Amino acid sequence: MKKYRDHYFKRAKQESYPARSVYKLKEMDKRFSLLKPGMKALDLGAAPGSWTLYAAERVGSKGVVVGVDLQETETKFPEQVRFFVDDVFEPRAGFLGALKEYAPFDIVLSDMAPKTTGNKFTDQARSMNLVEEALALAHNCLINGGNFVVKIFMGPDADAYRHELMQHFRSVKTFKPKSSRSESKEIFYVGLGFKGGQDA
Repeated sequence: MKKYRDHYFKRAKQESYPARSVYKLKEMDKRFSLLKPGMKALDLGAAPGSWTLYAAERVGSKGVVVGVDLQETETKFPEQVRFFVDDVFEPRAGFLGALKEYAPFDIVLSDMAPKTTGNKFTDQARSMNLVEEALALAHNCLINGGNFVVKIFMGPDADAYRHELMQHFRSVKTFKPKSSRSESKEIFYVGLGFKGGQDA
């Protein structure tokens, strides 16, 4: 198991990504064709920046990636990235301004996770709060037909959340990346084809 974890850790270092989590997004992008040149992407819980970097590579110089996290990062981003240290749900002027400037987005990505307490029920409840808030934000800034990727920890409310996503997206996929640690309770829901939102 340790060798398995080390493989992705070492690979991330070799490929100049700040964290192994990049391979989760790569797997989902390969499966669902999420990111394309010229897109506008919003990355929630972006630090240390692996998803933001990969998204920037995929959308290219004509695209835009807006990343936001409570934590700072030392990662150097290309010109098409706007990174903000801010609270996604109580945003200050800078991040709010970026939302207004670049919305609607083609895709909203959320790799957010709560600070864990060790109490399974508390951690699941905190996770659910984050995914509900992420969906609310996506609902306000996704383009019609856009996509949504959200990390969730399996628990009693996960199915209800999936059904909620099905009200807003034409298709909802459940995905457990090979690069996720096998002992992790995390899965990803991929909402394809947002039913609301603005036209381009």
